[in-house]
Amino acid sequence: MSLKLNAELLKYPTVREAKFYEKAEGNEALCLTCERRCGIKEGSKGFCGTRVNFEGKLYTITYGDISSISANPIEKKPFFHFHPGSYALTVGTWSCNFSCPWCQNYDISKNQPDPRKARYISPEQLVNIACRNGCDGTSISFNEPTLLLEYSLELFPLARERRLYNTFVSNGYMTLEALGVLADAGLDAIKFDVKGDEEVYEKYCSGVKASMVWRNARRAKELGLHVEIVNLVIPGVNDDDGCLRQLVEKHLRELGPETPLHFTRYHPEYKFRAPPTPVKTLEKARELARSLGVLFPYVGNVPEHKYEHTWCPACGELLIQRLGFNILSNRVTFEGKCPKCGFKVPLVQ
Repeated sequence: MSLKLNAELLKYPTVREAKFYEKAEGNEALCLTCERRCGIKEGSKGFCGTRVNFEGKLYTITYGDISSISANPIEKKPFFHFHPGSYALTVGTWSCNFSCPWCQNYDISKNQPDPRKARYISPEQLVNIACRNGCDGTSISFNEPTLLLEYSLELFPLARERRLYNTFVSNGYMTLEALGVLADAGLDAIKFDVKGDEEVYEKYCSGVKASMVWRNARRAKELGLHVEIVNLVIPGVNDDDGCLRQLVEKHLRELGPETPLHFTRYHPEYKFRAPPTPVKTLEKARELARSLGVLFPYVGNVPEHKYEHTWCPACGELLIQRLGFNILSNRVTFEGKCPKCGFKVPLVQ
């Protein structure tokens, strides 16, 4: 049964007026949540299916509609330089503003929300769940967290009051206005998933722009957020030398050598059947990044690989030893330095 966009819709707790939109001619609403900037006609939805136009007003239908919830190690995001060894209560909702055919969470990202079937968890309830389960923070993840913008703006201040940190695991395609209010509300860290060069975005992500993602990553650092970059390396898509070099050079130019850069292994999912990324390809990408000046490049999704550890870029000392998502040892000093040579490690502890 299709969702009817009528006054009945407004009675559900997951339906709230959208934070960012402009009214246009003919009762059309211009969504300003992400850089798709969908022009949504009355009675219609935007690209992601989470913003609907009812009588000229734009509404989100995912406010507190939690599709998935679990307590995860922060390393799973992955954040390697942000409160290592801590746990974040991680939640997501439905749908996405991208169309990646290799999506690992397609069971929720490729399904649109229905307020009639929603599992509503209020921001207050979510903070209480996090505290009861001994979590150190919150993480909006699983699908694109920008689609929970309005919810995040209510959640983050409450979490801060309980001394919890707040994180986003994002494709990074929000508008600058949205990013700014998230930072003001209490967002502490954001992981940007960079797919590849402009050609990759155009071909596989329905015409979005890589430049917008890098712009937002740079702005997030300017706002004082902790930033880490992840590149899922996919055979035949973004694993060629030119694409990898361009990504590393862009990373250095926009974010600097100290920002962590993760090259993670792809496995076939959803509609994509390319073979898993060879480990040697990930090692090649990591070596390229290191040779060009990235101080903390990582290999991800390869348990027990030596480059899932944090090494001192100055003296080669093993600083943080990991096994999958577990921290085996953390030798970074209380002052945030290498215990052997004193190199200052950019680490939030």
